Amino acid sequence: MPFIPHTEDDTRAMLDAIGVERIENLFDEIPKALRAGDLDEVPEGVSEMAMLAELGARAARDADVTCFAGAGSYDHHIPAAVWDLVGRGEFMTAYTPYQAEASQGTLQVIYEYQTMIAGLAAMDVSNASVYDGGSGLAEACLMAIRANRKSKSRRVLVAGSLHPLYRRATEAIVRNQDMDLVELPADADGTVAPEAMAAVRGDGEDFAALVIQHPNFFGRLEDVHTLTDAAHGAGMLVIAVVNPTSLALLEPPGRWGEAGVDIVVGDGQPLGIPMASGGPYFGFICCRQEHVRQMPGRIIGRTVDLDGRTGYTLTLQAREQHIRRGKATSNICTNQGLLVTAGTIYMALLGGDGLRRVAGHCHARTRTLVERLTAIDGVERVHEGPYFHEALLRLPQPAAAVVEALAGQRLLPGVALSEFWPDRRHELLVCATEKRTDAEIERLGNALESALKEMRS
Repeated sequence: MPFIPHTEDDTRAMLDAIGVERIENLFDEIPKALRAGDLDEVPEGVSEMAMLAELGARAARDADVTCFAGAGSYDHHIPAAVWDLVGRGEFMTAYTPYQAEASQGTLQVIYEYQTMIAGLAAMDVSNASVYDGGSGLAEACLMAIRANRKSKSRRVLVAGSLHPLYRRATEAIVRNQDMDLVELPADADGTVAPEAMAAVRGDGEDFAALVIQHPNFFGRLEDVHTLTDAAHGAGMLVIAVVNPTSLALLEPPGRWGEAGVDIVVGDGQPLGIPMASGGPYFGFICCRQEHVRQMPGRIIGRTVDLDGRTGYTLTLQAREQHIRRGKATSNICTNQGLLVTAGTIYMALLGGDGLRRVAGHCHARTRTLVERLTAIDGVERVHEGPYFHEALLRLPQPAAAVVEALAGQRLLPGVALSEFWPDRRHELLVCATEKRTDAEIERLGNALESALKEMRS
């Protein structure tokens, strides 16, 4: 799409029409201390040809790499039909369906997506996506503060086994909104003990919500039923962070404990979205019916017209374009529409049975991977107990050095925990999806064994 800038005469005419001297005056409500100032460090532009060559070289670095890393981004098989369909012009160029009568196709896709995601999580309602799982958690925490009228607190308990990038993203978004995150420590086995909540709460301290990730960052399965009931008993709402693929096998959060959780968030990347060097992805948020008016983004509903024909409409739209800015809960969702479409087609193609088979293969592949790697002298599991399709290993050499050594062999053996916790230098988080073969697992095992021997010598 060509970009046609306004001429100086165009700009001057518009400023004169609204009675403003300079464009900068339109932003005078922003305090000077918050403005970026001159962008002195932005380099000179390059030609389109040079830019494409540079980006092509960077993309080639990710080609033909066998991936055993997870930690929130997973190398799943994506059926060819998914992006063949998503790439059609009707989907690729669709924008916000402001005019419902002219956007029935887009609205129906979003409605089908909401239905499938809500069903997968066993929740009442889903919105039409957010940026990603991390920002979705921030939105869920703010939503819980608004929704929990019984709590006077603006504090949220966060399990220490939560993905550190989710924690970081949430803190970045909420730190200026008078809200605090308080960590609920994880035990040595990589999970949160239910009794830890009583210790943190002390003498009946008030928290608005509890955040639990299941499977957690370390791949472990939490005691979600006990934790959910304990949080509800203490007057908290419960926010679940989940991997959507795991929900095909594990108990969905809508059925945790006696009443289920209140809000569910996660990243939709496993549902037909390429790893793409880290994004873009899409996040999802589901909730119980009583909290629906606190949900950010938009919700699509199905109805009938005067002639009894099915139609789709924007049922709830708490965006600043539609309501007063101060009443809006969020301005997100349009930019992830294309990825939501891919997720919808992926779920429709696989169905419930297909998703269960994918999840089952992922678990089986990871068991095979862990058995092969722990057969190497000095390599052991950090945690005992059940996991889904990630596990934490302890190596006899620094994990970051191992990752770097194997990169030259086009192997990504996992994620070094020192990236998040500098003192955990020997721990490597490994993952296997349905794509990993016995031959690839054996290749990684041989390469890791050789690398560790070289480092010892």
